[in-house]
Amino acid sequence: MVSAFGLEVAFKTERASLLQYLGRRAGNEAAADLVQEVFMRAASSDQASRLINPAAFIRRIARNLLIDRARRQKRDNVVFFPIDEQRDLVSLPQQSWNLEAADLLRLYESAVETLPEKTRRVFLMHRVDDLSYREIHDRLGISIATVEYHMIKAIAHIGRHVDAAR
Repeated sequence: MVSAFGLEVAFKTERASLLQYLGRRAGNEAAADLVQEVFMRAASSDQASRLINPAAFIRRIARNLLIDRARRQKRDNVVFFPIDEQRDLVSLPQQSWNLEAADLLRLYESAVETLPEKTRRVFLMHRVDDLSYREIHDRLGISIATVEYHMIKAIAHIGRHVDAAR
């Protein structure tokens, strides 16, 4: 069995090979974000606390993520035909969607507010200011690995916060 700390250690030891693996298959531009997604899925998994081989678990999540990505791309390439508005238009439950979106935004903002200061700063620089990890590294004078650490920590925290409230 492995603790959350064991998963973090496994992630750190597997990070370079994971970046290379995902970079070859999805492109170097997407690799860093995919690595973050892999860790977020691993950290939020129910299985994370009882892993025997966390490195294999992380690699499996990466493969599954690539499969999901390929399916999404395949689905996005589907041709849609225009609808006949008189015949096909359906009234959407827009009001309830707006309420759900507002609730989710409130939960998200609340989760971001409860992040430690440095983690929140790194997260907002990446997600709001749209800075790359390298740009954050340059501005804050911290290593890229530290930027990744703060992003992993923020994403996991926000996921837990939102899941707990729903």
